[in-house]
Amino acid sequence: MRRREFITLLGRAAVVWPLAAHAQQPVISVIGFLNPGSASDVGDVVDAFRRGLAENGYVEGRNVAIEYRWADGQYDRLPALAADLVRRRVAVIAALGTSAPGRAAKAATSTTPIVFQTGSDPVEDGLVASMNRPGGNITGVSRMNVATDSKRLELLHAAVPNATVIACLVNPIGSRSASQARQIQDSARLLGLKLQIVNASNSEEELETAFATMVQAGAGAVILAGPTMNVMREQIARLALRHGLPMMSDHRSYVVAGSLMSYDASLTDSYRQAGVYVGRILKGEKPADLPVMQPTKFELVLNLKTAKALGIEIPPKVLALADEVIE
Repeated sequence: MRRREFITLLGRAAVVWPLAAHAQQPVISVIGFLNPGSASDVGDVVDAFRRGLAENGYVEGRNVAIEYRWADGQYDRLPALAADLVRRRVAVIAALGTSAPGRAAKAATSTTPIVFQTGSDPVEDGLVASMNRPGGNITGVSRMNVATDSKRLELLHAAVPNATVIACLVNPIGSRSASQARQIQDSARLLGLKLQIVNASNSEEELETAFATMVQAGAGAVILAGPTMNVMREQIARLALRHGLPMMSDHRSYVVAGSLMSYDASLTDSYRQAGVYVGRILKGEKPADLPVMQPTKFELVLNLKTAKALGIEIPPKVLALADEVIE
């Protein structure tokens, strides 16, 4: 072979090799992550979501990227945040935290796959057509908080049996808030308790007023209902302690912040399940073919430090049921 022909051939190979190497680079899928809370509040559940992705071989920064959008407790921001993710053409939207991100994402797109995570009934919330056959471009995980409200009240009553008036702190912005309050009201009647319903949203002023109202009504304990007010959990737990009110919530994070107790399906596990579904969709499965997942693990968490501060001795039968005790 002549020297000129060899150089020409080598030059062509130099062009081909980088192109081939470039073609072998893994494709990075982009996930849109939509949440009504703030990044500083939900680190543990975000880690659980990533674990679910990893179960399907997706690792953030390696073969998948995540665009995070936080509403910081301002639910009216969710529609614009969802629309922004759609404009960015993400592969999947993970709308997690309550039903509100799911509704915002569903209103923003009928084509981009959506995986929700909510504590309420997604059929009644209008997210899916049915639990087994979601239909459309959306599926997800439901912790079905409404179904555990009665149990939550029973456990609170067992922990503080002398409290005959229970305040129910309701965040009224949720589509299921009214039905949750009614279910708790029905359960209170069966237990021979009086329920005082008090409304408040993510506002320090409203929460201050709400707790003052509870005390005036003679409440001996408080239970939370409606969409999570997790971004205000520190303030809520502090107000409950200041007013001497044992509080039952649906999130462990409130107990860590100083609430007396919580009972619910495992929040971290539901985020993990959502991550699993996002991974399966990235692999080619369709949301319409994935039934809405429901919880299999429930957790009772107690804060004995708070109990001591309130002068409460938790009955042994309640302590025996606890999955976690914070001391």
